[in-house]
Amino acid sequence: MSSTSKQMNEKSVGAIIEENRKNRGSLMFIEKLVPKLLLLASIISVLVTVGILYTLLSEAFTFFDQVNFFSFISGTYWNPWQGEFGIMGLVSGTLLITVIAMLVAIPIGVASAVFLSEYASDKWRRILKPLLEVLAGVPTVVYGFFALTFVTPVLQSIIPRLSFFNALSAGIVVGIMIVPMIASLTEDAMSAVPNTMRQGAMALGATRLETTFKVVLPASLSGIVASFALGISRAIGETMIVAIAAGATPKFTMDPTQSIQTMTGYIVQVAKGDAGFGSTIYYSIYAVGATLFVFTLVMNLIAQYISRRYREEY
Repeated sequence: MSSTSKQMNEKSVGAIIEENRKNRGSLMFIEKLVPKLLLLASIISVLVTVGILYTLLSEAFTFFDQVNFFSFISGTYWNPWQGEFGIMGLVSGTLLITVIAMLVAIPIGVASAVFLSEYASDKWRRILKPLLEVLAGVPTVVYGFFALTFVTPVLQSIIPRLSFFNALSAGIVVGIMIVPMIASLTEDAMSAVPNTMRQGAMALGATRLETTFKVVLPASLSGIVASFALGISRAIGETMIVAIAAGATPKFTMDPTQSIQTMTGYIVQVAKGDAGFGSTIYYSIYAVGATLFVFTLVMNLIAQYISRRYREEY
């Protein structure tokens, strides 16, 4: 190799080293910056949560300065315009909607997940799963009017004494709304079960149905039950469907044919301007919101406990 060619190679190698050193400096700066940005995002999330809790609880304590706490949590009659603040009337309506919704969502959601995970071909899975998840993108106000103008008339033709505003149609449509959540999470949990377990069961003579219900479902139980808990939280917190289709009559009842009111439905009613700022009725929405927060928090904690307690490691 001539001296000229060697000198050119040495220069090119030196240039490459210098360029790498500069790039290394940029990469080190990014490596130091990104964790700080992620920490800032985490801190903002925590501060927002603390701010929400502070606002909710501080206003709720103002309400309890005017209304006895024990009469609030134990009373069954809710009529704030007459000074009656028994939250159990709203709680019973919320639980009634939730029970009906889960009776609809769990069988349909699990059946859909079983088909997608164990029976559908790749072609059908690519078609059906996006179609199923389209339901999750429908606005809840559309579901509300669907319940009011379609489901209720159909149910009235079957149950003549059914009120125009009722818990049954609202609960059914809330269940339809949360089917994609349960189906998607359940299908993900079932798909995470190794194929070797399926193949082992079939090698021992089990049919596909027996493999599904005796091997795959038990192995994915933690994820399935967690999806149920999250679905319950979603049903408890649903607002527009129950505000439109369930009515605004708080009753301590478990009769699905009657008009009821949920905690979220009451918050919507008062937030529209039915009560003046600073009144007891105004502060009651924070007390109801705090009660709703406790319900959803408990369900999320249960979901996390079940996921940790019964998680299978593969």
